[in-house]
Amino acid sequence: MSNTLENTDWDFVLQFVSEPLDLEMPVPEKPVSERTEPPNSIALTQVPTPPESFAASPVDSPQDENTFVSVSTTFFPGAHNHSLPPDLVLLSSDSVFFYVHTHVLLSASDNSFDSLLPPSPKTKTGPMGPVVLVSESSTILNILLHTVYDMSCSHYSPSFESLAITLSVMTTYGISLRSHVARATPLHTLLLSHAPLYPLELYALAASYDLYDLAVPTSSHLLSFSLASLTDEMAERIGPRYLKRLFFLHFGRADALKRLLLPPPHPHPPTPTCDFLEQKKLTRAWALASAYLAWDARPDLSTSTMESALAPLGDQLSCESCRRALHDRLKILIVQWSVVKVRTLPHP
Repeated sequence: MSNTLENTDWDFVLQFVSEPLDLEMPVPEKPVSERTEPPNSIALTQVPTPPESFAASPVDSPQDENTFVSVSTTFFPGAHNHSLPPDLVLLSSDSVFFYVHTHVLLSASDNSFDSLLPPSPKTKTGPMGPVVLVSESSTILNILLHTVYDMSCSHYSPSFESLAITLSVMTTYGISLRSHVARATPLHTLLLSHAPLYPLELYALAASYDLYDLAVPTSSHLLSFSLASLTDEMAERIGPRYLKRLFFLHFGRADALKRLLLPPPHPHPPTPTCDFLEQKKLTRAWALASAYLAWDARPDLSTSTMESALAPLGDQLSCESCRRALHDRLKILIVQWSVVKVRTLPHP
């Protein structure tokens, strides 16, 4: 084995490969309604408080033919969201009409939809059912109704902020988050799609509602997060249980990395050109290179970065057996590191 190994410029050998940051840009939210001429079914319910002319007196002036109203593009009168026709109209705070089914909302709510259903007998009723005013915007109401009907609203590209608000609104209307944000549900999938851009915010959101099935896959996106930068406010939002799991995830991977890096390449039988003394040079080089990696011990250390730091050691070896031993050791290391846990601890 050549003595040039000990004279290697380690700053060159142990340099890390810079990995480009590939982040997706947020997609603007798409409109959830469209302006249309009011059909007969909503001609009497196009304003929040129907005028006295609701009783249709003979002197009523005809409806303006140029009047337009905003109707949901999913929950409109002719939509096939259910086998039965809609019997209830929800009017959002920004005056968008949603045609829904009373029994669907009641079956999803444990507080009668914040005591709004069934509607009061005094509620004005049109051909498509009573009109109930809600305080939420059409964007939030659209997400909530898609969730209740077990439909995906991803084609509307709702923002993360809108999804977070919707979870709070769902609790107001007595809609169970455990069942409607469970694994493989449309809302769970949609929330998880924001994990690459908002990992900490999504983890805190899941933790605040104890949504374990959402917090676990989100935690894998927090491996590159610096725990030292965690603010008191965010730590309070996450709470002690999920904060502990996040810390254990980081510390556990760092400790696992150090353990995996410790064993050097296995020595080969001595040869005329490479005895045990020569092989100790490879052992020292491995120790120095692995110490370089272990010093940082990032939980998000990629296998490509690991390989880029250790593989160049073979370029300085003249012994083919030593090169093979280094290659085999590096291969085992990469396999071992790739199976180390990348998510939070199992649910207690």
